[in-house]
Amino acid sequence: MAADVPGTVLKRERARDAVLELIESRSPGDAIPSERALCTLLGVSRPTVRAAIDELVAAGLLVREHGRGMFVAPEKITQELVSADLALSVPKAAGAWSSRLLEFTTLQAGARVGRKLRMSPAEEIVYVARLRLVDGAPMAIEHLHIRAALVPGLSAQELEHGDLYEHLRDTHHVHVHEAVQAIEPTVVTRAEARLLEVPELSPALLFERLTSDTTGRPVEYVHSLYRGDRYRIVSRLALGPAAAAAGLVRDGHHPGIPPGDFAHGDPIASSTRGDIQSGS
Repeated sequence: MAADVPGTVLKRERARDAVLELIESRSPGDAIPSERALCTLLGVSRPTVRAAIDELVAAGLLVREHGRGMFVAPEKITQELVSADLALSVPKAAGAWSSRLLEFTTLQAGARVGRKLRMSPAEEIVYVARLRLVDGAPMAIEHLHIRAALVPGLSAQELEHGDLYEHLRDTHHVHVHEAVQAIEPTVVTRAEARLLEVPELSPALLFERLTSDTTGRPVEYVHSLYRGDRYRIVSRLALGPAAAAAGLVRDGHHPGIPPGDFAHGDPIASSTRGDIQSGS
């Protein structure tokens, strides 16, 4: 393998860094030189340049367009995380967020969701599937499961212009207090790829979150799939008690929950499956 040749890895890293510098000096949509031109510019072989570019394409920083060349990819949507002490208060993710409702229905919780929400499998939940968009581009698929007893009469129209947690508090007197969330890498299925407008098996981030109220009662279980090429997580770490005094608490939403809630749209007739991937 080429990686066994002394210096190959270093050459590829230097080529990658050089191309990354070109990307960072340009704007989204700008072209970068061809592979042949980069070989001459950087003084490395075509396989070395191609390997570096493949890595940057896979990372969502470059876009190849057949017959046209290579272009700087759209900027990634950044979500900042803060200290665990700050519970449900985090900064907003970038961009203008909107939603397209895929499904909105009431059904039995079932065994798995019932265990998560600590309720009988026969009890009812409100199930919502929605496509989240940023500046009009598909970004995430979200699946929400909420105890139906907590939100009697809930409709998509009620929530078109509000935030879910504000609605729970102001309309149903449910005060969310904390959430336990896990994030892990995954890939998209064919159906998910069509909704997100990415190739099948593209990388993605899987969010799973269980939200509880001030009494410790689980009120909502959510799992969401975010495009790995367009979404990234940045952590803000508080390393001591001075963090609270530093004023890190800000208005915002959860990681994995873009600003706002339901947007205009009607449920689709066909069924949307409740799980992003087996075991999620």
